Amino acid sequence: MRDPLFETITINKLEIKNRIYLPAMHLGMAENFKVTDQIIDFYAERAMGGAGMITVGFATVNDLAGNTTNIGAHNDEFIPGLERLANVIKDNGARSCVQLNHSGRYNFSFFLNGKQPVAPSAIASRLTRETPKALEKDEIQQIIDDFAQAALRVKKAGYDAVDVLSGTGYLLSEFLSPITNQRTDEYGGSLENRMRFGLEIMIAIRKEVGEVFPLTVRMNGNDYMPGGQGREELQQYAKALVEEASVDALCINVGWHEARVPQITAAVPRGAFAYLSRGIKEKVNVPVIASHRISDPYIARELIADDMCDMVAMGRSLIADPYLPEKTKDGREEEILHCIACAQGCFDNLFKLKHVECLCNPRAGYECEKECETAETPKKVMIIGGGAAGMNAAITASGRGHDVTIYEKSDELGGQLFLAAAPPGREEFAELAYDLETQVFSSKITVCLNQTVDAELIESEKPDHIILATGAIPMTPPIPGVELPHVVQAWDVLADKVYTGQRVVILGGGAVGVETALLLAEKGTLSGDVLKFLFINKAETPEALYELATRGTKKITIIEMIDKIGKDFGKTTRWGMLQDVTRYGVESKVTSKAIEINPSGIKVETGQGVEEIPADTIVLATGSKPVADLRSVIEEKGISFNIVGDANQIGMAFDAIHQGYNAGVAI
Repeated sequence: MRDPLFETITINKLEIKNRIYLPAMHLGMAENFKVTDQIIDFYAERAMGGAGMITVGFATVNDLAGNTTNIGAHNDEFIPGLERLANVIKDNGARSCVQLNHSGRYNFSFFLNGKQPVAPSAIASRLTRETPKALEKDEIQQIIDDFAQAALRVKKAGYDAVDVLSGTGYLLSEFLSPITNQRTDEYGGSLENRMRFGLEIMIAIRKEVGEVFPLTVRMNGNDYMPGGQGREELQQYAKALVEEASVDALCINVGWHEARVPQITAAVPRGAFAYLSRGIKEKVNVPVIASHRISDPYIARELIADDMCDMVAMGRSLIADPYLPEKTKDGREEEILHCIACAQGCFDNLFKLKHVECLCNPRAGYECEKECETAETPKKVMIIGGGAAGMNAAITASGRGHDVTIYEKSDELGGQLFLAAAPPGREEFAELAYDLETQVFSSKITVCLNQTVDAELIESEKPDHIILATGAIPMTPPIPGVELPHVVQAWDVLADKVYTGQRVVILGGGAVGVETALLLAEKGTLSGDVLKFLFINKAETPEALYELATRGTKKITIIEMIDKIGKDFGKTTRWGMLQDVTRYGVESKVTSKAIEINPSGIKVETGQGVEEIPADTIVLATGSKPVADLRSVIEEKGISFNIVGDANQIGMAFDAIHQGYNAGVAI
């Protein structure tokens, strides 16, 4: 049977070997706009992994377009680096493309040596908290030429195509949207005028690169901005790009960075935004690429087969597993390491001014630094603990030729990944547990479940090296009444080991506390299937359905000692989680301290004094502590060892997986 993913496709006259497209992603790896070895190595591996087409970038078109960690295309001095990158992509079997962009008001004066960012109108950005300079007409014409000249450099550097970013709230979006474009000249007002800037850029590029050089555009299908542009206007823009500006393909993006609709987190169902690419595909006669949350081949091929799109953009999916295309083509889909949309190593890192990494794939961004070379002397390695850190340590050590055994005291591998997967919208963490388990059982690793390790077992096994990955246990705070029967641990709630009453107070507003609150807040709400059934049968009004989908049967209050909740979420995830806290009616009391638990509730000290909150159940989400009791035993026996993950220091799944990998490499 044919596989839609591996049929060839043509853009203009360029034939591409399959339908898997790696879209441009800011990696934060360039140095002073120049292509680095790190960028070369990153894209070389994705090309070797089998992607049909790889777009790098975004690349800058002038000095105000981005920052020094972006790839530069605004000066001839950058052509040699661009050429080197094009060659490594093509030499490893993929088609190559560069995305051009101008950040507009999304740039920061900090990155521009104090210069003011520019935009169609002087309207402040909620993202940067800065007000841009409104462009004059001659400056607009200069930017149009900047795009055209940058595109010509891309062609000279040997790329197969050029792409332009016309979405996400950057400069071209800013001209398109009535929110950010309040001009009164020919570049503002009507949709025809607001489209003018983008269309003139594409026409200018086409004039420079010629008729047969593929020109693609990544554009929004909906900007999800109140007062902005929905599907209808953007479908008109798509038609104009093709019919008036000779654009050869469209990649459909979603939302602006300021939009309050989640776009990339695990809360977004896989393939959720393909309806936007479908709407545009029905209006144009060029290939249309769907994007966002297409993280496995099954969904990808279904979207293509069902005429939702012609290609699929798999960006973070190929960060997590560069060899996803090759594994799929070879019938090894079960070996794929899926992106779980945590954003901890990709988007969150960019806010920290760090280059892209990946929770799931510790080699991402370190393709040459973290080589798994075969060990000179194979050793007998004991891994104590089968959670994220332990499994990664085992997989890595076994891959290097060591004789590895995992000892796990429970009846399954995965550890706290299953707790992380319990809250709504976080189910992808369980996918990671299963992916890692598959790698473990497909290797030569021995797994001993329901096995507690003690000094006697260590003595009998006589390992050469031990990796202690025994995780953590939840903490119990010294609060009077904490021993009462209606007091439970958040971990037990997440693991579905306990029931909670109608009135629930959660002590601790960190990530675990918020996730537990959202899990309980969904009790009694409509499921997705029920919601769809009621909606299509018009059984209730949309307003009533919204209420039934967001109001559960429990009254939930979070108590937090500091002045905010969710402090240990990543930036990309936190705002969406807190939005749900409000949406589901969870009450939070910050700068509040629990002082006593009694059978009917809990006493809390706030800035206004002491109050008692009635509660049927008190849930403890007050942190955890490392479990490394075997350390002294191992030290006494003189066995070399590492302690990784929470057993070493309480951290995030990202830390556990990377520490496990590094420990496996170091043996």
